[in-house]
Amino acid sequence: MSPWSPLHPLHLFLGLVIWSLWFVALYGGLSLACEFAPPDQERGALTWVNASMLLLAALVSTFLLWSARRCWRAAPNADEGAATGRFVARIAAAVYLISGLAAVGLALPGVILPPCI
Repeated sequence: MSPWSPLHPLHLFLGLVIWSLWFVALYGGLSLACEFAPPDQERGALTWVNASMLLLAALVSTFLLWSARRCWRAAPNADEGAATGRFVARIAAAVYLISGLAAVGLALPGVILPPCI
């Protein structure tokens, strides 16, 4: 079975790995931006840093939610080891969904808070 197949066990934890990499990149990038190119505090939340974070969050969460949908749709079509394939696909879909929602939640403070406080 190919690792790209939604029935592969790799998908049971890949969503959380992607989310954790996003977490590190988001807050590491925010720290670097505030250290080397801090935006004007008077602009509040309307800064290039927040706009970048929100755009990247939209990309990451879209990918995670697409992956959740892909795994969920593959579950009824599981041929090889039908019960195992359905289990893996459904649990992987849930993990991707939770990771996608958490990725959105990480970026929500960027909507209302200034980035470098």
